[in-house]
Amino acid sequence: MSNDLLFGKEGNTYANIFTYMGYPLSRELSDKVDAVVMGVPYDLATSARPGTRLGPTAIRQASAQLRWESKRWPYTFSLADKLTAIDYGDIDYNIGDHENMLHNVSQQAAKIVSEGKVLLTLGGDHYVTLPLLRGISEHHGKMALIHFDAHTDNETGFEGHYHGSMFHHAPIEGLIDADKTIQIGIRTEYDYDSHPFQVINGSEANTLSVDAIVRRILETVRDTPAYLSFDIDCLDPAFAPGTGTPVAGGLSSDKCLQIIRGLSSANIVAMDIMEVAPAYDQAEITALAAATLALEMLYMVASTREDR
Repeated sequence: MSNDLLFGKEGNTYANIFTYMGYPLSRELSDKVDAVVMGVPYDLATSARPGTRLGPTAIRQASAQLRWESKRWPYTFSLADKLTAIDYGDIDYNIGDHENMLHNVSQQAAKIVSEGKVLLTLGGDHYVTLPLLRGISEHHGKMALIHFDAHTDNETGFEGHYHGSMFHHAPIEGLIDADKTIQIGIRTEYDYDSHPFQVINGSEANTLSVDAIVRRILETVRDTPAYLSFDIDCLDPAFAPGTGTPVAGGLSSDKCLQIIRGLSSANIVAMDIMEVAPAYDQAEITALAAATLALEMLYMVASTREDR
């Protein structure tokens, strides 16, 4: 059996679903590799419903529904013509050991981006973004942040491991530039008077046009190396029920796909999809949304590249 068949390249949507989009399972960061998909099955920092440790596997499984289309609509090119990707597998850690997870994720993220690869991480709860930022900043320095979420995740008073405080610690650690950070879809309480980041709240995001939102994002991040972080609860629970902290009033999957599509001129160096909890999903709706958003991110990055 060829490797193409083994990883589903020539197969159907229900056989040999081992990796995201049937990409080769590899940790070989050769010059031929442009993008790396990496899983982090961690949910020990979750405050509500647990289960996001199973998110990476669910997203990979759902991605099988996307493998048959050689050119993802509405793009007119095949992703493989412009960008070669691998599935790096999951980053393992000692069971129950937060610090071991932090170390392993930061180390691997730093290694991948130092080789000039675009990193796309599948979570896992959103706390995983903090060690990712730590590792990536070793190469790119202080970054801009494009953050899709129902929550601002910059709560204070949590010095431990908590998926609602990463973006409180990240500016303090010099990982992100608060003046070049923008959050889209927020619809839960935060300190409106002293909040350090720009916000397009959920109501605004549902009212504004895609072009207006994209313009606000690009004006904020400018040409600074940017990290794109997408908590699946940015989507309304109608589009993503399988998450630990669902909040009504969110965005549609279509609108988020259009926004991501519009970010091709941003200098995005790494991305993530977080907080998919398959135990609460229905008919893989959430996992499929996450798999599709992840593929849109890869196409967005590839859209400005020449054919290989």
